[in-house]
Amino acid sequence: MSKTFFVTGTDTDVGKTTSTLALLQAAAARGLKAVAFKPVAAGCEIMEEGLCNQDVLFLQKHSTLPLQYEQVVGYSFEPFSSPHIAAEESGVTIKLDVLSDGLSRLQKATNADIIFVEGAGGWRVPIGNGHFLSDWVKYENLPVIMVVGARLGCINHALLTYEAIHRDMLPVAGWCMNRVNPAMSHYQANLETLKSLIPSPYLGEIPYINKPHEHGLGHYLDISSLL
Repeated sequence: MSKTFFVTGTDTDVGKTTSTLALLQAAAARGLKAVAFKPVAAGCEIMEEGLCNQDVLFLQKHSTLPLQYEQVVGYSFEPFSSPHIAAEESGVTIKLDVLSDGLSRLQKATNADIIFVEGAGGWRVPIGNGHFLSDWVKYENLPVIMVVGARLGCINHALLTYEAIHRDMLPVAGWCMNRVNPAMSHYQANLETLKSLIPSPYLGEIPYINKPHEHGLGHYLDISSLL
C-alpha cells in the first residue's frame, strides 16, 4: 500500500507545487516510486488534449512513473478562482467520491511507494455545497505536510493552519518553509520561531528560485521522517 500524504499550504501562492516537486524528487533520490495527485485544478488552458493545468503538468512530469494527465487530476476547471467558484462557473459539482475514486485508481494503477496529493489554496478552501477540501482529506484520513510561504504574517498563518489540521484530528507529518519573498525582513528569525512552535518534523527550506520547476529541488528536503 502506498504511503499517501496531503500537501497543504498556509495560504494560496505559498509554493505547494514547488514543494510537491521537491518531495517527489527527494523520494526519487531514495529510489522510491513516487507519484502525485491534484484533486482539484483551477486555472486551466484549452490544449489539444483538452483542459490542462500547468501545475498538474509539472506533477505529471516529475512523477517517477509514467502517468496520463487524467491520472494526476480529479477535476480540471478553466476559470482561475477558488474551486467552489470555478466549479459553479463550469456547471460542475465537485463530489468527494470522485476524488476518492481518482486517488484509488492512481494507487492501484501505479503501485507507487509514495503519493503526494497537492491541495488547492489553503487548508479550509471551499469546494461547494458547504464542503471543504479538508473534508475529503479527513474522509481519506491522510497525514498532512504543511508548506509555509515565507512572507510577512507567515507565523500566524502557519500556526492557525496547524491548529485547524489538529482540530480535524489529522497528523501533521512534517512541514517545510518555501521562500516566496527573497526580500523578507527577519526571515531567519521567523524560521527559528516556527521551528520552536511547531512540534512536527521540519523537512527543510526551499530558497527563492526563479522558475523552480526547471531546477533540482529534492536536496532541499529531508523526507526520512515520512518514511
